[in-house]
Amino acid sequence: MPLTTSTDTLPPVLAGPLLRRLEPTRLVLWLVGSRALPLTLRLQPDNGPAQELSLEARHCRIIPVGRQAFIHLIDVPLDSALPQDVAIAYDLLIDDAADGARAIADWAPHLLYADAEMPVFVLHSRIDNLLHGSCRKPHHSADEGLLCVDRLLAQTPEPQQRPALLLMTGDQVYADDVAGPMLRAIHALIERLGLFDEHLEGAVVDDSAALYRHRASYYQRAELLPALKSNETLRERFFGGVKKPIFTSSSADNHLVTFAEVMAMYLLVWSPVPWRLIDPRPPQLASREQQRYQREQLRIEAFAKGLGGVARVFAHLSCLMIFDDHDITDDWNLSAQWEETAYGHPFSKRIIGNALLAYMLCQGWGNNPDAFTALLQHTQALHTEPQGAAPRLDCNAQDGLIDELLRFQHWQYTLPTTPALVVLDTRTRRWRSEFNLGQPSGLLDWEALSELQHELLDHPSAIIVSPAPVFGVKLIETVQRVFSWCGYPLLVDAENWMAHRGAAQVILNIFRHSRTPGNYVILSGDVHYSFVYEVLIRHRKGGPKIWQITSSGIKNEFPPPLLEWFDRLNRWLYSPRSPLNWFTRRRQMRVVPYSPENREAGERLWNSAGIGQVFFNDQGQPREIYQHNANGAPKTRMLAPDEG
Repeated sequence: MPLTTSTDTLPPVLAGPLLRRLEPTRLVLWLVGSRALPLTLRLQPDNGPAQELSLEARHCRIIPVGRQAFIHLIDVPLDSALPQDVAIAYDLLIDDAADGARAIADWAPHLLYADAEMPVFVLHSRIDNLLHGSCRKPHHSADEGLLCVDRLLAQTPEPQQRPALLLMTGDQVYADDVAGPMLRAIHALIERLGLFDEHLEGAVVDDSAALYRHRASYYQRAELLPALKSNETLRERFFGGVKKPIFTSSSADNHLVTFAEVMAMYLLVWSPVPWRLIDPRPPQLASREQQRYQREQLRIEAFAKGLGGVARVFAHLSCLMIFDDHDITDDWNLSAQWEETAYGHPFSKRIIGNALLAYMLCQGWGNNPDAFTALLQHTQALHTEPQGAAPRLDCNAQDGLIDELLRFQHWQYTLPTTPALVVLDTRTRRWRSEFNLGQPSGLLDWEALSELQHELLDHPSAIIVSPAPVFGVKLIETVQRVFSWCGYPLLVDAENWMAHRGAAQVILNIFRHSRTPGNYVILSGDVHYSFVYEVLIRHRKGGPKIWQITSSGIKNEFPPPLLEWFDRLNRWLYSPRSPLNWFTRRRQMRVVPYSPENREAGERLWNSAGIGQVFFNDQGQPREIYQHNANGAPKTRMLAPDEG
């Protein structure tokens, strides 16, 4: 049975534009076209002169990922600075000789609000408020948190009053946990766009085309590894999933494998257009899998219906990102032992490398384009066109590029904003245990922590994005420590800042340093619930003040009964006067929890999919903290103790 029946002409733009890093003298945008597009960028500031810039090769690097799929990496330096704190309308004109220049209103009207003729952005002179969230799992039963942002923008007609940034702090895609209907749509889109095939080493199948046809391609990808005793650990970690009864139920049996699969996933979670091009039919499945497929189908259909609003958000707000594990694979680089297993086999190394390559092209580049110049040059040499055959990825070039990506150390980035914004890579520069390879690694090694301290010196205030909370729920961290001591860190996602003595000590010392900021706001996700802590260093006069603000997930939630028990037990066992606090690494700090508005007395943790919003005062301190709820409930304000 065919995956797709559509034969219509493809639209010129498949996804985008996404606004990425925006500065007065530089604009960075991302777009995927069905062909290499001749583009002109039009800028129209309020009460200012219009500009038109032809996006030549030096402004727009085009990278083919299929016969009819071309990533456009748009990076435009400006001779004169754009005005700040005013609305700037923009357009991307497609210069087709036959039809004339076509504007966004022609080729993507779903990106516009109300009666607007063009989308609008604002370059804020300071970060006065921002949005942040993580963990967007398409087939989760929760509603779509990014639609909260769409509603917020629609209800804020004055662009200057809109948030300065949208920070996506990890797990923007789930490469390791994919619904059957989503995987079927991925394969349909691969066929429709002719996304490049690739050779697969170390698998039962020889190449990607054989993978897509294989009987184990849906819900049984563990069978793709040779049945060798030496591969049992690998089979469990990559395709069997790790059962996590305490925190999450992991399911990796549809784990994405090929570069084409990951690229198709990005298109399908960021744009409504690809869904219009395909008509995927269910594959042949066993009875139990058919039932699961049908349940997932309803959730994927609901998810796809909201993508017009999601794309509209991306076209209006500067969006910055950083990976966490699910962007690549569950428990990515959790321990030195995990790394030895995963990178020691060609098939699992390819799986990780493909996801990391797609992350670079779809997320990482737009955060800090200057860091990726050499890598992008190698990426453009990836595909080959053998005589008489369809284009495919050059195996040697692909493996060489993956090796470069695994050595790359510039995923983190800093924005010269007020307050300063520092985004941490807590996945690839880890402080590995020197005594037990199975113990969790520290989230940053000594060198990366030293670089962080250097970035923070002499700033009065700073916003730090750490995908995992620096200051988490003590009880949950204790449970993770116990499981790690027993040799089972994978069972409980034992990844937190306090899990590694060296990393914990250094990050706390950075906060104590006399030349680092007096005010820190730490934005985090990862955990699938939301909370706010205010942290004060004991016995130090005058600061610093630290706020740990966690918003998770955008489309994910913690099991409600379990979280209620953790919240209650944490209050009992780790109250301010509890002697158990002296056994934690934060004993020199006073942690003051905020409470969700209109909740029962004492409740600290908020469990609802949505998006976080923080308003800042002139000193870079949070003056109001909200969680917007995807289920339609009114936004929830997080109240300091003196407000409760």
